[in-house]
Amino acid sequence: MRKNLINASAMLLTALLLGGCVSVPDSVKGRSAMPQQDLLRVMNAPQLYVGQEARFGGKVVKVTNLNGRTRLEIATQPLDESARPRLGAASVGRIWADVNGFIDPVDVTNQMVTVVGTIKGSEKGEIGKASYTFVVVDVTGYQRWRVQQQVMMPTQPIDPWIWYGPTRHHPGYWGPNPWMGYYNSGPAQVQTILTE
Repeated sequence: MRKNLINASAMLLTALLLGGCVSVPDSVKGRSAMPQQDLLRVMNAPQLYVGQEARFGGKVVKVTNLNGRTRLEIATQPLDESARPRLGAASVGRIWADVNGFIDPVDVTNQMVTVVGTIKGSEKGEIGKASYTFVVVDVTGYQRWRVQQQVMMPTQPIDPWIWYGPTRHHPGYWGPNPWMGYYNSGPAQVQTILTE
């Protein structure tokens, strides 16, 4: 029971510390306080959202270079609070993101990205041989993410030393905590994350 309480406290402290570090990169902050991120809502009535700022992200599945711009076809995924696509989440739908200038397909194909820009409407296209209606975004900023793995060590005890005050039959104790030990014997876990 005591060990569970200490583990829960350590996880809460970690979450609070990491939560304070969360921020959206400047490249995809956009102009509005909260750009539209609900692609399903936009797909149901794209004409209602024309001119609105949106932020979407996911995996680039196709790159088409045109004169003066590059069109990214993105299989979108839900974004977390720092505008990163949630790894392992199912695709919500696809968008065409039009970026001014030339982007080499080698640099972004199969990469994770987040884009921010104005919704231009929708256009008919195809995925394989199936017809599909793509939401089109005129991109004002984008962020390419790097997929990295990090080793997550098991939670360690907060303090391996303990003080028990005196009781009627015991003078008190100061020393190593006999119930917790120094190290958690659980295995380290490898976690895949997105970084700038």
